[in-house]
Amino acid sequence: MIMESTNTILRTENLHIGYTAKKKSISVAKNINFHLQKGSFVALLGKNGIGKSTLLRTISNVQKPLEGAIFMDEKPLESYSTKSLATAISLVLTERLPESQLTVFELIALGRQPHTNWVDQLTPLDVEKIETAMTLTEITHLSNQRYYELSDGQLQRVLIARALAQDTPLIILDEPTAHLDLHHTLQIFKVLKKLVSETSKTILISTHEVNLAIKFSDEIALMTENSFHKDSPKNLIENNIFDTLFPDEIIRFDKTLQQFVMK
Repeated sequence: MIMESTNTILRTENLHIGYTAKKKSISVAKNINFHLQKGSFVALLGKNGIGKSTLLRTISNVQKPLEGAIFMDEKPLESYSTKSLATAISLVLTERLPESQLTVFELIALGRQPHTNWVDQLTPLDVEKIETAMTLTEITHLSNQRYYELSDGQLQRVLIARALAQDTPLIILDEPTAHLDLHHTLQIFKVLKKLVSETSKTILISTHEVNLAIKFSDEIALMTENSFHKDSPKNLIENNIFDTLFPDEIIRFDKTLQQFVMK
């Protein structure tokens, strides 16, 4: 137990997630209990509408939980100021960026805002963090390009670099490969796996790329209507947990191939 507590960066207790509409609480999922280990790559899986984005937005404090508690480094999430939370969690959502003339370097530099002085001047350390983030995501050659000139795959790596430049121990990404082709999807998964290995940061992503999640992630969190499982891909496969992910009329999980296949 001591080991788990020492290595846990974020955990939830009896978390109920949802939203409020017309002063009425609409529940999406209940009794979610899980923890994220430091230096791990975790994929959040579940069918459309199950609540993956709601969960990510809740544990990053974009929206409030209906019930339950969230702890970051054993401190209640609500005890963090906006600035202190921005040095603990970086978030990459799926919303499109507002139009601007920002270069790639300038867009990534926005990740340093929680650390800069009141006039937002970049220090040598800030520049070093930005350049390191670009090197790790292999986009240094794009530094002076306007971000709107980039392909979807390039822009996704830029947004990951911005989160890296923010230099938080936890990075959360909501569907980072949603609009990418197979080549760029695989590239993003490889980049994220490498980042965990080389920076010891914790990365949590939501994704529909089940087969790639099984291949690359250290752990998988799986949401269904009636349950929430989190374990290594190997253990989830051995316990037949993936059989609960989708209706079995069209596809099934093949334990030998360790992936979903058509019937």
